[in-house]
Amino acid sequence: MTKILLEAKNLHKFYKNGQKEVRAVNGVNLQIKKGQSVGIIGPSGAGKSTLLHLLGGIDKPSSGKVILDDIEIYNLPDRELARIRNRRVGFVFQFYHLMPEFTALENVMLPSLITGHRLRDRAEDVLKLVGLKERISHKPGELSGGESQRVAIARALMNEPEILLCDEPTGNLDSKTSESIYELLFSVRSKTSATLVIVTHDEHISKRAEEVIHIKDGKII
Repeated sequence: MTKILLEAKNLHKFYKNGQKEVRAVNGVNLQIKKGQSVGIIGPSGAGKSTLLHLLGGIDKPSSGKVILDDIEIYNLPDRELARIRNRRVGFVFQFYHLMPEFTALENVMLPSLITGHRLRDRAEDVLKLVGLKERISHKPGELSGGESQRVAIARALMNEPEILLCDEPTGNLDSKTSESIYELLFSVRSKTSATLVIVTHDEHISKRAEEVIHIKDGKII
């Protein structure tokens, strides 16, 4: 039986918008198995990104639990939660968040600098894995959108995370480049055995992911 790696239990996230309460995530329960590929699909404003941020330890829930490998992450001190985010979870966002003054190689090395290591060889290896062997010395301004996202994926892989959380990773790209990024993500998953979770409004992900979760108005439907 495959181990449950990540679990949400009765997860809620409420926001105040003036006098109105917005229920971005409203009672979500889900289980993601180790090594699984999961697509979370829904329209804009459905709560997909908020859910992903809660699962990844970026944003604290109003109530409910997130359990990563039997650890209830929001019971941890902030320093320990930050360590888990850095070492066990990789994030890929719609916007690449690359440092413009750094080369591709230096951008990829950033997570290892946070942990106190400078692993140039590892950074070169993950850039090769994402197909950017010849671009390691280029800065973001010299890269295409697809290449920039590949750098962001390489950065997410730098610390060999157990789970890769992707928030609309192709939302900024044309359809052809989007397809190549999806191919890359699923190829990386097969090569590294990382658990892959992709939030998207793109229904095509359902053809690739082992499990698809549909979300609307903060609820799984």
